[in-house]
Amino acid sequence: MKARTLRHVLRTGLVAGLLPLALGSSAQTPLRWNSRPLQVSPSTTTSPAAPAVRAPTNLYVSDYEAIATAMTTEGNVPGMAMAIVQGGRVLSARGYGVTDVGSPQAIDAHTVFRLASLSKAFASAVTGVLVNEGVLRWDSHLTDYIPSFQLSQPGAAEQLTVADILSQRTGLNRNTFDRDIEGNADYHVLTARLATAPMQCSPGTCYAYQNVAFSLIGDIVFAATGHFYPETVASRIFKPLGMNDASYGLEGITASVRWARPHIRRGRGWVAVTPKPTYYRLEPAAGVNASISDMAQWLLAQSGHRPDVLPAPLLATLHAPLVSTPGEMTVASWRRTRLTSANYALGWRDYSYSGHPVVFHGGAVQGYRAVIALLPERDLGVVILWNSESALPSALLPTILDDALGIQDGQWLEDPSNGLPASVLYARRRLNTPTGTDATSSKASPP
Repeated sequence: MKARTLRHVLRTGLVAGLLPLALGSSAQTPLRWNSRPLQVSPSTTTSPAAPAVRAPTNLYVSDYEAIATAMTTEGNVPGMAMAIVQGGRVLSARGYGVTDVGSPQAIDAHTVFRLASLSKAFASAVTGVLVNEGVLRWDSHLTDYIPSFQLSQPGAAEQLTVADILSQRTGLNRNTFDRDIEGNADYHVLTARLATAPMQCSPGTCYAYQNVAFSLIGDIVFAATGHFYPETVASRIFKPLGMNDASYGLEGITASVRWARPHIRRGRGWVAVTPKPTYYRLEPAAGVNASISDMAQWLLAQSGHRPDVLPAPLLATLHAPLVSTPGEMTVASWRRTRLTSANYALGWRDYSYSGHPVVFHGGAVQGYRAVIALLPERDLGVVILWNSESALPSALLPTILDDALGIQDGQWLEDPSNGLPASVLYARRRLNTPTGTDATSSKASPP
């Protein structure tokens, strides 16, 4: 608490000097996306033939829920939560398994998980809200708000814009200083060290994923508003969307009424561990905690069903591809099979999934994993959170996307229960014989 108070005093003093400069340059101007062309890799211009796509099929929501139940009851993962929304409706928002294998409590819709890098979309969203309010500009420069900031390439710091930070186009090498964060280094010390960090290109001209540099957006938000970054997100995003379980930081998750402990492998089983505070220090990049009830509301907002908070033109800007990321197409089997292009937007990844646009992001810190995706053509949103380092739950995502698009040739799930329920799902898909579990008849799970 004393450290937070000291940080508040230091930042307040800083913002007092910077506000006249920041506010004097905050008038909203259109962002000229074409001023820095999308960098397209040759590998994204040719792609394998897309699998055959038939008419849209039903979403087998009850089957997805049964698979999630099997994953946890069979011991594959300690616990998880999943939300599916479509057409402005919450089709499912439930928890499965337990918060802690050593002291088990059932995970429900209000159990809080750590979101890791799913936090980045909250950073771009709150920035977009401030742009709409005229407080910031997408093309504002970081040095407008932090004049002392430096990069190693002459003139590079002065070129770095708000949009460059949020789209991972800082010019730095990949994951600069992440290892230092994992070693308990101070965030502000590391941002000062960016002045000597190697660069691979000028800002705005190439992609390299960042956590430390991405979190500079929090300093900009503080300088522009005079409020701590988490407070700004809470007032402009969490509260209006009714994300009542959401919070920031280690203090936030441990203060939750019920929260999922992180788990790591030990021998043949899982053991709960204490959450690491390291990446929590990077609030914009990895600081958010939320329940699946919260995330259902987040999906609805990101799907365009809360224009009072995130209007359609802003969502189009947030989701628009800005820089090519061909390496994303080889990370997992479903990506190697389905993706024909991959790009980064503003706090989001933008994929072509068998020719269909999908907005995506993944998250991972010790003991937690998360995936989120939006399929605009079907007005569909999916998010899965789990409290272990298993990769198994992530396979539910392409399974759901395939069903929504009517693609039959992929089987991403390892059936955790020796034939049921994943095999039943695949059999139903092949036969195309829904059994009352389609999206139009599925009832929303209680929040």
